[in-house]
Amino acid sequence: MCESENMTKSDLTGSKDIFRVGVRVPPFWPEKPAIWFAQIEGQFAISNITADTTKFFYVVSHLDPRYASEVEDIIVSPPADDKYGRLKTELIKRLSESREKKVHQLLTHEELGDRKPSQFLRHLQHLAGPKVPDEFLRTIWSSRLPSNIQSIIASQSSSPLEVLADLADKIHDVVPKGQVAAASSQVSDVLTLTKQMTELVKQVEILTRKVNDLTRPGRSRSRSSSRHRSQSRSDVHPTCWYHYKFGKKATKCNQPCNFDSENPKSSQ
Repeated sequence: MCESENMTKSDLTGSKDIFRVGVRVPPFWPEKPAIWFAQIEGQFAISNITADTTKFFYVVSHLDPRYASEVEDIIVSPPADDKYGRLKTELIKRLSESREKKVHQLLTHEELGDRKPSQFLRHLQHLAGPKVPDEFLRTIWSSRLPSNIQSIIASQSSSPLEVLADLADKIHDVVPKGQVAAASSQVSDVLTLTKQMTELVKQVEILTRKVNDLTRPGRSRSRSSSRHRSQSRSDVHPTCWYHYKFGKKATKCNQPCNFDSENPKSSQ
């Protein structure tokens, strides 16, 4: 909102004219509320506004509803004293991201994307704030760069961070833009093939165990011994067990059997 410049009437005795400059309130900046308050306080100083209540209502009248709702309790029930100071403190506190959240975002979410390496570095510096060491920031920044740039940055360990950012930009401009995407696609293909090979190895292991169970030495010997005993018994006693044991008195017979009821002795 911009108020026109007003001038009080000068008296006829030649006293100095008194000018009052209107407050030019900049658009609210939710990402940087502290800077916005610094700007509006500059306008208060130019306009010679010192009253706490006047400052308070200037700010309230220029807040978007979604940001005003963040300090609804103060707007609806302002304190008796220092209304403007309380509103400023709470609005900055509630809208500004905590340093911990910024560092968490720095560590877990930020990627190079379409930015140049130097732009990405400045973005990380903004998120980290002034208290994060350059060496730590350098590690995070370089690890998010394409592998061909990482290898060159790693060989320049003694260079300042700004010099490395300029070097990374030059490499980034030379490397074809599709190379990084192609590399990502190749990595994805390799991971898919690796997964398929792992499944095949598991299936082969299962089949191998089944074959080993079927061909265990103990089982083979048991079957072989059983067949050997059957064959030996058949060779020694061509008659079935019943006729061999009971002769003509046998009431049962298992084939093959060559028992001769007329001549029992010849069958034995």
